[in-house]
Amino acid sequence: MKTVLRPLVTLLGLLGLWWAVARFAGIPDFLLPGPGEVAQVLAAQRGFLLQNALVTLVEIVLGLGLGTLFGGLLALAMVFSRGLQRWLLPLLLLSQAVPVFALAPLLVLWLGFGLASKVLMAVLVIFFPVTAAFYDGLRRTEPGWLDLARTMGASNFSVLVRVRLMAALPAFGAGLRIAAAVAPIGAILGEWAGASEGLGYVMLNANARMQTSLMFAALVLLAGMTILLWVAVDVVLKKLLHWAPDM
Repeated sequence: MKTVLRPLVTLLGLLGLWWAVARFAGIPDFLLPGPGEVAQVLAAQRGFLLQNALVTLVEIVLGLGLGTLFGGLLALAMVFSRGLQRWLLPLLLLSQAVPVFALAPLLVLWLGFGLASKVLMAVLVIFFPVTAAFYDGLRRTEPGWLDLARTMGASNFSVLVRVRLMAALPAFGAGLRIAAAVAPIGAILGEWAGASEGLGYVMLNANARMQTSLMFAALVLLAGMTILLWVAVDVVLKKLLHWAPDM
């Protein structure tokens, strides 16, 4: 009961604060519409908004899946081979030295206004937290477990798969939770750089036309999608890693 009640109280508190600021702070409606106005836009344009939300959701889910796969394989490769680690670790750090939003126009230019550029943007945002968390978990495996496996004659591959991999799954889950929370950033940045549909496209066009209520409606949908995605990932991880503490 508390699991549901606390988020509900928080949500109601934020809505109340939003309503109070919009009502009593003297801010014009075209700068800060109230929750009621945004709800009216959500109801009046629900078909249009849901259609674009579905486009953004597909981009986010594909980016999350591909980014998680790529990040997990990259972490495994760096742990399995020290030679690959020396080559890949600097490249991994370099990938974060370049701001992702600076790459968005280039990706749209190279890959076009379609799905590919948005998914790749999401992958670029997602893969680093997954790689970093999983790699750290693989490196911090309990030394006693590794010694026991080697004493029993396990090969390096068996140690990696049967000991290190299983021990690092909770860290991988932590990275995946972070990835689920930041996944929409890449998709929205890609849509802002150039798109013909999606919630980012809706917000950009609404901003140009001073349709602030529509912008807020798209933002509310995006926030709701992000929360639901995070909850879905959290539930799946708790089911799959029920044996791990604090999952």
